[in-house]
Amino acid sequence: MKDGFINLNKPSGMTSHDAVNHVRRIFSVRKVGHAGTLDPAASGVLPVAIGRATKFIEYLADSDKSYRAEILFGLATDSGDLDGSVIARAENFAMPPRVALDAALKNFVGEIEQTPPKFSAIKINGRKAYDLVRKDVDFEMPRRLVRIHGLEVVALGEDTATIEIDCGKGTYVRSLAVDLGERLSLPATLKSLVRLRVGDFALNDALTFDDVKKFGESCLLPIDACLKHLPAFDLPEHRIRAFMNGLPTTVRAADATALRISAGGKFLGVGRIVGGELRSSKLA
Repeated sequence: MKDGFINLNKPSGMTSHDAVNHVRRIFSVRKVGHAGTLDPAASGVLPVAIGRATKFIEYLADSDKSYRAEILFGLATDSGDLDGSVIARAENFAMPPRVALDAALKNFVGEIEQTPPKFSAIKINGRKAYDLVRKDVDFEMPRRLVRIHGLEVVALGEDTATIEIDCGKGTYVRSLAVDLGERLSLPATLKSLVRLRVGDFALNDALTFDDVKKFGESCLLPIDACLKHLPAFDLPEHRIRAFMNGLPTTVRAADATALRISAGGKFLGVGRIVGGELRSSKLA
């Protein structure tokens, strides 16, 4: 079995874990994982790793992401999306004009604080938040800093706005929908969500399950091709064995936590530089 990544187009209606299990059955392999969980109702790009590629999932988790979100105004739910129970409705609802939406969105560009939804997989004292909610445990979700690079309204409906979002890791679009509604003094919730991009994984190139079945191993992307967001470092070939054995190589370079290491055109893994010494972190 080859090792590599699949740029999967996850359909709505299944969890990311279910998607991984589906790929596992297609390839009849056990070592499969995914980068960047998508909510069951969401669709779009889900990078799936097979074999040795699973070791490098953590480096994709830090990649920037892009989404297309349809936000429904005039109604709010306890989960921030249409899977939840309605907790508020606007009386005498009127859709905000485009100029008001544009002005409100400007407040969310840059580094902002966000409160993740309680219906999420974030762990609170070792337990997933959504499990605590289902057991009626009272708790507070910790706020977090996230970075949003850009927001653009691309379509307006009678009670919806479709927004494209470029953001950093850890951003919850459900929270953004709720916060945008509060900024406009309206209840709001996420109606639909499509992930357009994770790092270099783009929706235009993503494969359905039928595609994966059809193309098999030929649809696997090389591990190093999926780590192009990491700075490259070319190691002298005579230091390959040292790198693979975890031994340091003295280098004249600034400290770095994650580098894509190659030697003689061959990908070796991910390394780090600390105090002028290059060491391996993950081996291919």
